[in-house]
Amino acid sequence: MVPAQKLAQTRPGARGALLFYSCIPVAEFGQTWPQGVPVQVHGMDADPYFVGEGDIDAARALIQTTEDGELFLYPGDQHYFADSSLPSYDAAASALLLQRVLEFLAKLQ
Repeated sequence: MVPAQKLAQTRPGARGALLFYSCIPVAEFGQTWPQGVPVQVHGMDADPYFVGEGDIDAARALIQTTEDGELFLYPGDQHYFADSSLPSYDAAASALLLQRVLEFLAKLQ
């Protein structure tokens, strides 16, 4: 989400960033991604917003320029696939996302 990305890029002391369903070019909030701030980007490989609006390209560029960045693509075309209150919910993708997020957070401790 854009607010999470903005905070991670502009707030001193950020320890990491988890970006779900979106990623915009790093240049929107600064010249580079902050050194030492790990990042994960999660989205579906056929999500018309994530793929069709260029977020996947921004995510790939971000990951290529960071020391500790990962892009996770899940099979499917849903946008908010981890929100169990929505019809777009994908239980398998959501479980894998949760596992990866918990591993990410454990490394920050």
